Amino acid sequence: MEYVYTAMLLHTTGQEINEENVNKVLKAAEAEVNDARVKALIAALEDVDIDEAIEKTALTAAAPAAASATTAEKAPEEEEEEEEEESEEEKEEEAAAGLGALFG
Repeated sequence: MEYVYTAMLLHTTGQEINEENVNKVLKAAEAEVNDARVKALIAALEDVDIDEAIEKTALTAAAPAAASATTAEKAPEEEEEEEEEESEEEKEEEAAAGLGALFG
């Protein structure tokens, strides 16, 4: 996880996410640096719009909370529709979590 956190920190501070900067941050945090994981991080983030990924993750995280807050007794047809929507939401969550899984 420290690799993903490092990328997020660099992004938030407006610095380029490259091997040199990632290594600097990890060493400053006294974390063990694995060069292969650093290279995998850089490669995985090459074509990723981090702001967009954060927005999608925030939206998919908020959706289940909002859905559970409005849950009440519903007709069977409504429940089936919700199950289909939840299945789609789960797929979106899995896709968003896939990036994190690369580095876990």
